[in-house]
Amino acid sequence: MTIDASSQPEQGPNLPDGAAPPSGDRLAAGLRGFGPLGILAILVILAGNAVVLPLSAVLVLVWAWRSRTPWREIGYVRPRSWIGSLAAGIAFGIAFKFLMKAIVMPLPGADPINHAYHYLAGNRAAIPGALFAMIAGAGFGEETVFRGYLFERFGKLLGTGLGARVSIVLLTSAWFGLAHYHVQGLAGAEQATIVGLAFGTIFAVTGRIWLLMCAHAAFDLTAYAIIYWNLESTVARLVFK
Repeated sequence: MTIDASSQPEQGPNLPDGAAPPSGDRLAAGLRGFGPLGILAILVILAGNAVVLPLSAVLVLVWAWRSRTPWREIGYVRPRSWIGSLAAGIAFGIAFKFLMKAIVMPLPGADPINHAYHYLAGNRAAIPGALFAMIAGAGFGEETVFRGYLFERFGKLLGTGLGARVSIVLLTSAWFGLAHYHVQGLAGAEQATIVGLAFGTIFAVTGRIWLLMCAHAAFDLTAYAIIYWNLESTVARLVFK
């Protein structure tokens, strides 16, 4: 009986599950480790977005290729259905944003107006940049770094058991929240932490990143639409008047 290769999960560059780089490839081994070269790679990757979005995610892909890290270890696994995952991700992202805006964030008394991005309201000139930031920077970029890359790195340090995976979800979610604090303040950090917990839990269970990329982009684009049409206060008071 033959097996259709197209139905199999996407494989990494050259390695089987759990395999280390060939002993002769010291560069690959160093990049995957936590010695000076491995730590330098981590710092360079994390600093990438300070140059331009989504450079950090692009560097993650370069790191995975050169370190011979299987793509599935950073969540790059072919979905069972591209269209199905796209549709599910979009639906989940839109619903999740309305849940956060109308129910979750009003509970601690968050300001319904996102002042950091309120300049986008009715701002047609900002549309191209906003779309790029939310699709490439957030959907592709943040998911590749915070779910794919950091889960792989922490997994190598902490292991793959249940306790380790819970710890990784908590660590990456807190980090994700802190990354949003300097721009969006406390409410933005709280929302990002909750999003990180939700997306991180899904990634920890499925090990797949495509649906989360779609969901993250849809989440941010829904937030953008609410801001653009100046509906933040209206949506925030749909449940709690």
